[in-house]
Amino acid sequence: MNIKKIDCKVVMNHICESLGEELESQKCIEIKEHLSNCPNCQHYFSSVGKTIEFYKKYDLEVSDECHERLMKKLGLEDE
Repeated sequence: MNIKKIDCKVVMNHICESLGEELESQKCIEIKEHLSNCPNCQHYFSSVGKTIEFYKKYDLEVSDECHERLMKKLGLEDE
């Protein structure tokens, strides 16, 4: 199985796409700057990346309820 490791740029693209922003938009630049200086956000960012890697590596299928709980816990639920 060939697993592509998720890097910061991929995650930033996802975050910025979720915000409806371009990667080099002012908002995304501010997010990157904040992440470089905030240990709490760095930890959160890292844990989200590890969770994504885990799901992709093990190709898990989870119930909708489990998925919704995980997204809620990560603060990524749909509004």
